[in-house]
Order: sequence, then structure tokens, then C-alpha cells
Amino acid sequence: MSHIVLRRTIGALASISSLALIAACSAEKTAAPESAPTAAAPASVDETGAPTVEDARAFVEKVEATYRDVFEEASRIAWVNATYINYDTDWLAAKNGAKLTKLAVDYANEAKKFNGLDLPADVARKIEFIKQGVTLPAPTKAGAAEELSEITTRLGSSYSTGRIDLTNSGLSAEQIAAALKPVRDPKGDNSDADLSGKDIRQNETEIVMRLSRDPAVLAATWTKWNDVPMRKGDSGKSMKDDYVRMVEIANEGARELGYPDVGSLWRSGYDMSPEEFAAEVDRLWGQVKPLYDELHCYVRAELNKKYGDEVVPLDQPIRADLLGNMWAQEWGSIGDFVTVGSGGSAIDLDKALVDKGYDPLKMTKTGESFFSSLGFAPLPETFWERSQITKPRDREVVCHASAWDLDSKDDIRIKMCMTVSAEDFVTVHHELGHNYYQRAYSKQPVLFQTSANDGFHEAIGDMVALSITPDYLKEIGLIDAVPPASEDLGLLLRQALDKVAFLPFGLLVDKWRWEVFSGEVKPDQYNAAWWALRTQYQGIRPPADRPDDGFDAGAKYHVPGNTPYMRYFLARILQFQFYKAACDQIGWKGPLHRCSFYGSKEVGEKFNKMLEMGASQPWPDALEAFTGTRQMDGSAIVEYFEPLMEYLKEENKDRQCGW
Repeated sequence: MSHIVLRRTIGALASISSLALIAACSAEKTAAPESAPTAAAPASVDETGAPTVEDARAFVEKVEATYRDVFEEASRIAWVNATYINYDTDWLAAKNGAKLTKLAVDYANEAKKFNGLDLPADVARKIEFIKQGVTLPAPTKAGAAEELSEITTRLGSSYSTGRIDLTNSGLSAEQIAAALKPVRDPKGDNSDADLSGKDIRQNETEIVMRLSRDPAVLAATWTKWNDVPMRKGDSGKSMKDDYVRMVEIANEGARELGYPDVGSLWRSGYDMSPEEFAAEVDRLWGQVKPLYDELHCYVRAELNKKYGDEVVPLDQPIRADLLGNMWAQEWGSIGDFVTVGSGGSAIDLDKALVDKGYDPLKMTKTGESFFSSLGFAPLPETFWERSQITKPRDREVVCHASAWDLDSKDDIRIKMCMTVSAEDFVTVHHELGHNYYQRAYSKQPVLFQTSANDGFHEAIGDMVALSITPDYLKEIGLIDAVPPASEDLGLLLRQALDKVAFLPFGLLVDKWRWEVFSGEVKPDQYNAAWWALRTQYQGIRPPADRPDDGFDAGAKYHVPGNTPYMRYFLARILQFQFYKAACDQIGWKGPLHRCSFYGSKEVGEKFNKMLEMGASQPWPDALEAFTGTRQMDGSAIVEYFEPLMEYLKEENKDRQCGW
């Protein structure tokens, strides 16, 4: 799962368009055909030489008209690049991205002329969005936008076309074949399936990490993938080489816009100062850290039972490759053996989906039906005609799940390489949440066509997925009977392995980038700083020593994709806050985790009112419209997992926790 939510400006779109990652989940819009203007006309001034309020209003109208005009063509270029990666689509995306970056930087620089003016609230807000909407700003000097676009395009394609070869990894042919068989021959009916270990694609490595229980296979696969960012590409540069240069260019552009560096620019988009925002996320982490610490201690003990002291020492951070996910960001895939013992076991949703004959299309239709039950209109026919739901066999694509809005009207789509799994069942609900949000705010002015803050966009679908309770699964026929309450701990643990385990990772990715952009971390310290944060926040370590000159952060899609990541941490907090608000609205009195608001038109009506606001008001206003409070709050996630927390504390009371 993943996701991009950017301010609805050309600059935001440019940096993503050039990577063909326009929407890696939230699908903000892109723009700029050949005829797009490459520079903004100077603002008019009054007789004293100073711009006026009328000039500011005219400037905003011009920017929005331009963005509206150039949006659709550029969006379609980005879509084709993401769903058909080759030299030509990369070329188109890079050329388009350069135009967009230059246009956005020109507008952002012109917007500075209105600093200090007493502007109407809506105009002032749009001016700030124009300045803050350039995810990676290029400086105005000749050639900078083109170089930045070429680099970002190369970074995105290098990630998406990455391959590993396990034949020289020290594994036996039998180990490799056993790891690849569930990936390449899941039904066991293809005797010609290639199980040699050569040319393993990125999406296949993720499946190996999810399914294998051989520590040697996991360590080799993990290591090979984390080595990919240091390989020299056709340009003669590694991903790290390109990233270092990208940071230099983008920081120069950020300084021209009046920000110390790109990290400060990113932190300025939350209706508070960069310093206040950094403190806010630390406050939220403080609320949920005790829950994560207990989960970590329990999971380490369960891993120790399976693999022994040599693989999982009880006094050290957990090996990153053992947690069922390439990045150790979500641990649900090890839920087959990390259980609650006598507390019961989780529903096997993977098996239920297969047993009930679900395929990717039916999974998508099921996600749509949840939103329909809340009163939302059905998805348009074009959604079903134009979405990429499964991976094409004949070409390279960006498999990372994403949701797209291509025309600011009703051409909404998802792009996934879906498999029949519990993970993708949840993911498709998440992606559709982006689509319904996009459609809800489509009547807002162009610059307000995005979420209240980027965490909102990510939280919408996940809030719906929290309603995938046993009662709901029985209602739609996925299970035949609702398990007794004694099995709730198993269900909660399965949820926590994804939702709670993700929290520190969601926090540290941008903390690392903030340090990189500020210059606190130099290029020769990239890897050391990356692992220092992963150990500090997650309590994990690599399976073997990593090279000092490495670039393991580049093995995570969002880093070469230049997608700000703090939105995912905020989304984990907000989705539970939204969910509790919905449950309060239907008068739910039982344990929070047993609530499903499926079918509540009352919730849907109030929910849609928040969605329709887009970014037209500060995010506390939007939050208050649905939840009644103006502050993000981690207490809902703590309440949701309270029964599990009590169980974990009891189980861990005689253990040495921490790392």
C-alpha cells in the first residue's frame, strides 16, 4: 500500500509526473502539454510599484485557469508512463515534467510578490498553496528543471524495473525453487515455471518476503533488493548518485522560494510552522509508542520460538527480513505463527477469499459496495474500462498501488497488480477511498482540489477498512459464522501487526529525509543515518552489516519516488479517529474494534460533507466537521487495541523488552 497526496498544483504534479508516480495512491493530478506556458507574466503593480489585492486575485485566477487547461493531457502522459514503461514513455514523462517544474517554480516565485498583503482568506490560502506545492522545486537557472526532471524520471524507472538474481547468493537450487514456486507456480500446474532464481522482479521479491519461512532465503532476497539502489544504470550513475544530485538541485530551488531546504518546504504545508509540525508528530508518536513497544516485545519472543536464539536473540533488535515485508513496515504476513496462543487465532481472510471464489474484479466490486452502502454514487463505467487491476503480462508497469483522477471530473481509476489476498482486499478499499475523495472535492476551485492535509487522503479508505469486522465479513458472505468474542484477541493482533507495526516506519522515512535535505546527514552518512533511525524507532536491524556507502533508503519506493511520507503516519492516526467518530455517530456502545458502520447513510452524509471541503479550509476545520474536535489524536488507536494491549503487557511482564 502506498500513496501520494500533494497540493493540487502543477509543481506537485510535475515532480510526480516525471517519475510516472503521479498518484502512487492518492493520485494527485499532473499537467502540461506542449502548449503550456513556461513562465508567468509579471504581476501588475499600483502607482507606488507594489502589487495590489486585485493583482493577487487576478494572479490566482490565471494560475488556476492554466492548471485546469493543461491538466488532462499531462495526466494521461503520466498514466501511460506508469502502465507502459519504456524509453519513449520515460522521454515523454521527463519532457513533460521539466515543463511542469519550470511553470510551477515560476508561479511560486511570482507568488512571493504578494507577501505581506492583507488578502481575503481564500486568496491568501491559494497563494500559500502555490508557493508550497512544488514537491521538488528546481531553481530558475537555465537547464535546472530539465536536469531535475531527467534525474527523477531515471530514479523512478530504476526502482520499477529493478531485478535480483538469487543464483549467486549462497542458496541451494532447492531453496531457491521452494521460495519461487508459490510466486511463479502458485497452483502447482505449470511444469515450465522458471524456478531458477534469475531475473526476479520487484513485485516477486515482495511475495517471497511475505511467504518464505527460510531465514537464509529471506536474508538473501532482502540483501539483494537493498543492493539494487547502488547499481550503475545506463546513465553510468547509481540511484544514490542521482539522489545526491537531486537533493542539491531541489534545495537550491527551495531556497529561492524562501525556505531553508526541501524538508522545511514539506513541513510548511500543514497550517502550522515547520517547527510546530515536527513537534506535533513527536507528540502523536508519544501517544502510541507504548503500544508499539509491547507489540515489538511480543513479536520478538514469537519469532524466537520459531527461529531460535541464533537468528532472533531476545536482547537485540529484530532482523528486518523476518517480519514478512521487504521493509519491515507491516508484519501481518507472519500472522500464521505470531498468534495470541490461548486467546484464539485470527480469521484467515486469505483462505476465505480463495475459498469463496474471489478474484481481483470481485474484490474491487466489494470495495465499491461498501461506499455505496454509505450513500455514495457508483463508480463510473469508465473506471471499470480503464483501470489497471492486475499486472499485464506483456510489459513493464509501476505495480505500486495507486488511485488516479485524470480529468477533475469523473475519469477516476485505480492502478494495481492485485492478487487474491487479504492485503490487497484492504488495499483496494484504501485506493477507492482516494477516488471517492477526489470525486467529492471536484467542484472546489482547482487549488483546493486535494485533501485537508495529506494524511486525510490516506486515512479515508483505511477508515472504511476498519469496518471489515467479523459481522461485516459474514454479512457479505466471506465467512459462514462470526467467531466468538474469545477470538477477538487474534483479530486484534492481526490488525496490530499491520496498523501498529507501521507507525514508527511511517515517522522515520521523512525524519531521515529532513536530515538529508537540511545537510545534517551527508551523502557518505546516508546508510548509517538510515539504520540509526530504523533501530531507534522500529527496533530492527539488517540481517548482515550494510555498506557505509550504501543507499538502503532507496530500496523503498517512496524515496526514489520523492513522495513525502509523513502522510502515512498521520493517516494511521486519523483513520482511527475518523472510525471512532463514525461509530459514535451510529451510537455504538460495544468494544470499538467490533463496530462496523457499513450501511449507515447518516455517517455517509456527514462524511461526504468533510470530503467535499477538499483543502478549502484549514485541516482542523475539516477534522471538526466530522469528528467534533480540531486536534489530531492518537487516543482512538489506543482505545481500539486496548484489549490486546492488556494481553501483551501480561505476556511481556517477565521479558526483557526494548533493544
